[in-house]
Amino acid sequence: MGRVTMENAVSTVNSTVQALIERSNRLGADKRNTNYAGGNTSAKGSDTDPVTGENVELLWVKGSGGDLGTLKEQGLAVLRLDRLRALTNVYPGLDREDEMVAAFDYTLHGKGGAAPSIDTAMHGLVDAAHVDHLHPDSGIAIATAVDGEALTEKIFGDKVVWVPWRRPGFQLGLDIAAIKAENPQAVGTILGGHGITAWGETSEEAENNSLWIIETAERYIADNGRPNPFGEPLEGYAALPPEERRAKAAALAPVIRGLASTDRAQVGHFTDDDAVLDFLSASEHPRLAALGTSCPDHFLRTKVKPLVLDLPADASIEASVARLKELHQEYREDYRGYYERHAESDSPAMRGADPAIVLIPGVGMFSYGANKQTARVAGEFYINAINVMRGAEAISTYAPIDESEKFRIEYWALEEAKLARMPKPKSHATRIALVTGAASGIGKAIATRLAAEGACVVIADLNLENAEKVAEELGGSDVAIGVQADVTSPEQVQQAIDAAVLAFGGLDLVVNNAGLSISKPLLETSEKDWDLQHNVMAKGSFLVSKAAAKVLIDQEMGGDIIYISSKNSVFAGPNNIAYSATKADQAHQVRLLAAELGEYGVRVNGINPDGVVRGSGIFAGGWGAKRAAVYGVDEEKLGEYYAQRTLLKREVLPENVANAAVVLTSAELSHTTGLHVPVDAGVAAAFLR
Repeated sequence: MGRVTMENAVSTVNSTVQALIERSNRLGADKRNTNYAGGNTSAKGSDTDPVTGENVELLWVKGSGGDLGTLKEQGLAVLRLDRLRALTNVYPGLDREDEMVAAFDYTLHGKGGAAPSIDTAMHGLVDAAHVDHLHPDSGIAIATAVDGEALTEKIFGDKVVWVPWRRPGFQLGLDIAAIKAENPQAVGTILGGHGITAWGETSEEAENNSLWIIETAERYIADNGRPNPFGEPLEGYAALPPEERRAKAAALAPVIRGLASTDRAQVGHFTDDDAVLDFLSASEHPRLAALGTSCPDHFLRTKVKPLVLDLPADASIEASVARLKELHQEYREDYRGYYERHAESDSPAMRGADPAIVLIPGVGMFSYGANKQTARVAGEFYINAINVMRGAEAISTYAPIDESEKFRIEYWALEEAKLARMPKPKSHATRIALVTGAASGIGKAIATRLAAEGACVVIADLNLENAEKVAEELGGSDVAIGVQADVTSPEQVQQAIDAAVLAFGGLDLVVNNAGLSISKPLLETSEKDWDLQHNVMAKGSFLVSKAAAKVLIDQEMGGDIIYISSKNSVFAGPNNIAYSATKADQAHQVRLLAAELGEYGVRVNGINPDGVVRGSGIFAGGWGAKRAAVYGVDEEKLGEYYAQRTLLKREVLPENVANAAVVLTSAELSHTTGLHVPVDAGVAAAFLR
């Protein structure tokens, strides 16, 4: 008889779970149904208890923080249904309902699985095998209409029941369970100010009921809505032509990011989505924006309301910047007033008074968060909010939940505990880096290490295909983007900088790494060789630093500029006059820029590598063969040769240079500028002092 273990005693495939995941993925794939990481789905069924070997009734429900569109089995919380429902016997009442979240832990089944979310009670207490809770734009439009209850009855009859606003929690689960019991004909509810809930006895029935509510609401709004729900066109506020608005966005991005990072550094995202431009072009946008969002998922990401520039689309950059600074100060004062109006003695401390959403008429929307994904999703949520406002205003009047209720959600003790559980940020979290020549060799190693330390990275390289490939390897557009940049071209350099600020909101860290090497003695070095060498490295790094410095100064957040110079900037070796001279030029640029940019909090430092053979594009491109010939060794032995002439007898790799770049740009060296760090395993002739 074979040995029975806990692992093989439990069925590895459960048809109920499989159907739930498939339904969740379908619903979550369409953002009309629910926003990213918003809503939750569940299924009730049986599985084998590994202790008793008997069947046990379970609830599988999407866990806290997961996303329906990408949900997998490990993203489900699994609870004993009998124990979950028994919690009704110990429920202490509305004033203490938050205690029930911790009580869910005593109902869990098995090991692993996700943490139960605040909506678990809704799913467990409703007497239906399958339950969906979603945040569709059309459903929230009904839920935020001033006459939402009457509209619910008019649109859905008795098949959908109105639930007045109640904060998510155990009591809301009890309320919906009672509604389901008292209305056997109903297939779901509209949750005032919040979203929808639907159910069914099969997974297919629950999904069909969810989609029926969503699509019925969409059709009603489309068939009965006013043609201009945001009001008449506002003169001067129409969208600028695409190139013009992107140029204006790039010019404003550093300033706006600096303002949005007053309390803590943020990563940004820009979009000129038609929904945003249409909203900002109409006369009612100031009133609606001031009302703020309603669905808890929305305003937890976007804050209660955005900052809106109150100037026409053709306002100058200078006028826009001046007004944005005034509005930002007003926003901070207003937010502090909001906090002080509602905070109680046990409320969490104010988390920051800067906006998460900034709207620029004719241009688009900037959104901010602790990383690129969070910033991007915040923008997506505000587009959801715009769609909600459009729907509500089309058939009624938009009326979000009260400000006091928004505060209760935003500064909920459960939300604070959730934030406290987040992992400590990595050393370069929120930092945005641009690395030139980053598709191979030292540049790729630096970009890879910076991304691993939490930075967003722009891979700038002559070869766009390779740059985009590296960006994809690093994690795609929420981590890195690839751009084409010939550093000898001021236009292409500026385009790369603009791409950085539009992709991630700004720029904090620049690595001048792009280069090439020409190994020839003086009498064989042509004027063309000299010009090419100096154009790529001396002129190229000057152009990159100049364009980057404008962003760093406008942001008012400090920053770092790193030059990948060389041991040859201080060591006189044979047969490399053009290369070594331009490296000396770069080395002195470090000193000059450190002296000039220090008043803006910008640190400028250099790295002097030597003999980086393996993984080097320069060495593979012919420099290695020529240097090997100079030293009389086989090319494949060049790395070993370089190692043996060092004090440490170690070969220098691209990753060693990347380590130095990370250290130089870390908080630990916050007071260091104008420094050159040798990464050469010890070449005494290149000692700086």
